[in-house]
Amino acid sequence: MANRIWKFLNTDLKELCSAEAAEGIGEAGKTAAELAKMFKEQGLDNSNLLLEVLNSPLAQVVGTGLPFVGMAAKLVAFFMEKTQQQPTLAECIFLVSQAAYLESFKDVLGQDASLLNRIGQTPVSDGVKQLLKKLADLEFNDKAAKETVICFRDSRLATEFNLVLSERLQQAGLNADEAQILTKRVAANTHRYLIQAWAVSGEAIKHLGQPSISEWREEQEKYHSIDKYLQEQIASLPLKPVFTTENFSFKDIYVPLKARPIDKNGAVNKRATAFDLESWAKQLLADENKQNLVMFVEAGPGRGKSVFCRMFAEWVRQDLHPVWTPVLIRLRDIPKLQKNFRETLKDAVTAGFASDDCWLTDRNTRYLFFLDGFDELLMEGRSSGGLEQFLKQVGQFQQHCQQNSDMGHRVLITGRTIALQGIERQMPDNLERVEIQVMDDGLQQQWLSKWEAQFGAEKTSAFQQFLQDKCCPQNVKSELSREPLLLYLLAAMHRDKILKIEDFQGTNSIQAKILIYNKTVNWVLTEQRSKLLNRNLTELETEDLRRILTEAGLCVVQSGGECAPVAMIEKRLREDNSVKALLEEAQKRIGDNPLRNALAVFYLQQGSKEGSVEFVHKSFGEFLCAERLKESLQEWTEPGKKGKGFNTKDSDMDWEIYDLLGYGGLTREIVEYLMGLLTTPAGPDEENQFRPVELFQRLEYFYQRWCEGEFIDMLPESLPQKKMRLLRDQLKTQELGQRQVDVYAGLNVMILLLELHRYGQERDELKDKMVFYPCGEPNAEGKLDDASRLLRLIGYSCCIGYFGFLETVGRFFSGGYLSGADLSGADLTDADLRRANLSGANLSGAYLIRTNLSGANLSYAYLSRAYLSGADLRRANLSYADLSDTKTLSGADLSGADLRRANLSYAYLSGADLSGANLSGANLSSVYLGYAYLSDRTFGDVKWDENTKWEDVVDLDTAVDVPEALRRQLGME
Repeated sequence: MANRIWKFLNTDLKELCSAEAAEGIGEAGKTAAELAKMFKEQGLDNSNLLLEVLNSPLAQVVGTGLPFVGMAAKLVAFFMEKTQQQPTLAECIFLVSQAAYLESFKDVLGQDASLLNRIGQTPVSDGVKQLLKKLADLEFNDKAAKETVICFRDSRLATEFNLVLSERLQQAGLNADEAQILTKRVAANTHRYLIQAWAVSGEAIKHLGQPSISEWREEQEKYHSIDKYLQEQIASLPLKPVFTTENFSFKDIYVPLKARPIDKNGAVNKRATAFDLESWAKQLLADENKQNLVMFVEAGPGRGKSVFCRMFAEWVRQDLHPVWTPVLIRLRDIPKLQKNFRETLKDAVTAGFASDDCWLTDRNTRYLFFLDGFDELLMEGRSSGGLEQFLKQVGQFQQHCQQNSDMGHRVLITGRTIALQGIERQMPDNLERVEIQVMDDGLQQQWLSKWEAQFGAEKTSAFQQFLQDKCCPQNVKSELSREPLLLYLLAAMHRDKILKIEDFQGTNSIQAKILIYNKTVNWVLTEQRSKLLNRNLTELETEDLRRILTEAGLCVVQSGGECAPVAMIEKRLREDNSVKALLEEAQKRIGDNPLRNALAVFYLQQGSKEGSVEFVHKSFGEFLCAERLKESLQEWTEPGKKGKGFNTKDSDMDWEIYDLLGYGGLTREIVEYLMGLLTTPAGPDEENQFRPVELFQRLEYFYQRWCEGEFIDMLPESLPQKKMRLLRDQLKTQELGQRQVDVYAGLNVMILLLELHRYGQERDELKDKMVFYPCGEPNAEGKLDDASRLLRLIGYSCCIGYFGFLETVGRFFSGGYLSGADLSGADLTDADLRRANLSGANLSGAYLIRTNLSGANLSYAYLSRAYLSGADLRRANLSYADLSDTKTLSGADLSGADLRRANLSYAYLSGADLSGANLSGANLSSVYLGYAYLSDRTFGDVKWDENTKWEDVVDLDTAVDVPEALRRQLGME
């Protein structure tokens, strides 16, 4: 569209090239003269478009001092001044858009000096000239012009301009993908300059209508706010120190991570080749067919989820913005989940650009929201189905973004896999799930190379020898040293000569991890203590400082696992006389708040909430909380005077249980640390404080009374009520009632009993002394007096969420004794029941979907109409079990299972794995075996005998790897 404006200017520009012609003309004319001079120097004086500036060397386009936006406005004014004609909207926008596009190009390319050096001097090709000629003939009307003003990136002009620029960039040396990304960035960045040009045109285009000054300022303020947020909140994150005492940043030692896909059942595809996590995210962002998918990144603690968010958000800022504008939200900072995700975002994002109610429906800005730590949502949200509801909201939001052209945002969310226990079935379908893997050899070597750049070859080589030493435990070599957080701690402490190879002798994986965290705490306290109180501390005082940290760990966990109010920590420490005395003395000496100084030793910074603190990493809080629990558990079994009874009375212990455990469910990590701390052998000069039998008996006595409702029925004030009031006084956002406190205290004691039961059953001398019967001890006839106790507890636990019992205790039942229990209709989806004794249990109609029952004893169990889809029943004993009419055994893994004399009549076993299963004497009449697996290399062929009933078996002909002998027996050949 070589419109009137350009035709006029093209004629007059030649005349304006001489100094004489430029004399006496106004400012607009001088601008036109400057442009004319540039065009003539580049041989473009016969141009039909302002965009033909791209025919010049790109470095010159970027380096020129010509303000294209201001020039376009003045050229329009010059045209009107000379011709006394008013241009149409289409004519103005066609010209002004070219200027805005060129200004955007200068801005985007000018940020990358290396790229500019690479392509800046390449001459133009004929192909680009042809595209520009075609563009000059483009039909462009007022309707298209209005669409361009509303959203340039989605306009027809953007499409045409992008074709020209992409071709020019590829001709200059970029590949197609590089050119496409850069072109998209330029187009997305054009709107801010288009608005600016439109606004500064002033009186020249008043007849067309334009944004008011206030609207222009609002737009400019929005872009300024975004720029400020990106610089202060995104660009700065990779540059933060890894630890308070280090002088290098995350960027200095970060290496890209790898991941594997997770299927719809929540299982990691171990057969899939691990892929680069960042590349996966980039592909999902770019794939137009997957804009409805939430990028869902899972991993265990210390695997690098949060650092990945920081680094990838910064990459997006540098290399994709403003196609995508990164916004990083720590989910721990969300004060409360709202009714929908938009409202939650409004609360979470406090930057100025989010203050407008329409910020999410502005087509010119598309956000990539990083939601870091779904496992760190506020405790009250998690305990009331909040996580499940939150994920549904996120899934729906992403669907709406894909369906609504005014939005188009994307979401990437991270968190610990364990937090999803019990809610797998309720998760949205549009989650693209992956799990971060531990570092392979290549990534670990990359990390060590970065470490060498910081501390030299000698120290790095010594650390490598430490890891390769034959005395270094295998779990340290193959597991711990391949997790980013622990690898750093190992390297740092080895660098400072805190860690020796002999320290790990005789440790298992959990004990080795505890050793690392334990030495880390001591390392930090030792390194920083002179700064802490400004004087030398004795060993006793150092232990007092550690005591402060363990209480802080407990407070952080009870506050939701993220941060804790300093006031809460202070109140709890008032009851510890030695710590109280230390703090009072220190305050006199330094004239400052010693507790806050003490916390600063092990805390990265003050928490995001006023008057609170948070740990450098969540794992430290969990470890120190476990250490605090260990102290109390050991105290509960200290013998009384003259060896009679215990120092801690039952009534005192009862309250301490509520005080320590009546806040929420124990996490698997805390339980692992706790059991590891309790069972670590005492040193040569130390007394063993772990008295497992006494601890088991005391906790069991509490559990029995809790099941009877003794504590919640107390008068005048019950223990749950007392703890509830304490929590509400310490935590202003706390919403737990006394029933919830009571449920959590009881379920957490049950978890400890299950752990102690498992510990005892692994030791011959303890087997008969430590047997936990959740439903009460069997009588002389082997029957349970209270077979339905667990069903009642499951119902009672609904006050913490519909799946409250399952989410809290479900992962701890492995090896548990549930023989004869009535669990009919119970929902045990995703529960861990490995090697559990469920013989004779009533599981009719129970939900055992994806439940891990491998090695479990299910002999004589009643499983009729149970839901077992995707269940893991490998090597389970199902002899004499009743599986009749079980419609959902599809996909179940029964490889190696003992199904002798089991009743499987009418069961639905589509796709189930029966390789190596023993079906001797089993009733398979009318069973559906379509696409079932009857053999594999690991377990071999399915086994049967002459008593196995095969009458009316359905679709056996579609089963996989049917043994030849069975084919002959059933006449299938």
